[in-house]
Amino acid sequence: MVWAVGFALLGALLFGTSAALQQHAARQTDYAPAHPGEAGTPKHIVVVVSLIRLIRRLFRRPLWLIGWCANLLGFGAQAAALHFGSVALVQPLLVTQLLFALPLSLSLRHRRPDWRDLVSAGLICGGLALFLSVRGVAPRADVANRGWAILAGLVTAVAVVVIIGLATGRKPEVHSTLVAIAAGLCFAYSAVALSLTVEDLLHRGIAATATDWPGYALAVSTLTGLLLEQGAFAAGSLPPAVAAMNITNPVASYLIGIFAFNVTLPRSATQLTALLIAAVLISAGAIGLAHSPSVRADRDEEYGVRTGRSSGPPRPQTSH
Repeated sequence: MVWAVGFALLGALLFGTSAALQQHAARQTDYAPAHPGEAGTPKHIVVVVSLIRLIRRLFRRPLWLIGWCANLLGFGAQAAALHFGSVALVQPLLVTQLLFALPLSLSLRHRRPDWRDLVSAGLICGGLALFLSVRGVAPRADVANRGWAILAGLVTAVAVVVIIGLATGRKPEVHSTLVAIAAGLCFAYSAVALSLTVEDLLHRGIAATATDWPGYALAVSTLTGLLLEQGAFAAGSLPPAVAAMNITNPVASYLIGIFAFNVTLPRSATQLTALLIAAVLISAGAIGLAHSPSVRADRDEEYGVRTGRSSGPPRPQTSH
């Protein structure tokens, strides 16, 4: 469990760094959420095409590429964590990436965290401490039920399509949050597929892994999640998008992990109470960070830039 927790926190640090760098680069583009009916194209296709165009622009930005490399290293740390622990244990720990992403994002804008940001960070840490300290709340690794894992993948895919449809044509902040939720679902299922892929590699070899479905499911879910993540970053400010992903990801991962890996559910009153309190603390902390004064200042600044109205100090200009 110690190794699982250590690698999960390392992955959170790398993912948080990646999110801050990639969002800072994405906000320098002229991306805007697509609206349904453009050029007579179905709205889901419009969203996908606009996101692909965004990625093509971002690949020409060095800061975004550095964030991409940090993201790849984060996946390596996550794979190591999933080797030592269960999906339902590792994924909730990744919510701590918000603790790393927010300070770095603020430093890129020459700002400091507000005291309320520190309180929210403390809530997240307290929730995770409770989650890890009460025996039976954080499930250990168990044998996967591949049939249930496939069913979970199909349900996740349908949910992502529906959410993307709901996001199309919405205001930028709503669009960003909904797309981030869809990305969080993709990353939650990626953890399941990654765990099964690591198991294949270690016990069956590369040849068997290449002919098994988890590796391909991992590629599809991860690439889809990354594509949606960039759209969420570009459409709105970083903390709401990361908060939405960091609430969706652990909740979905915990449920899918229990559903697909035959782990034992918390049963005692103490375990259930600890799980509920931990979930409330973590969610409250993530929401608090998403609505901190520093984030509101970021939104006001972006609004001023887009409308030509002044809402504070001028935004530093960068050239690439």
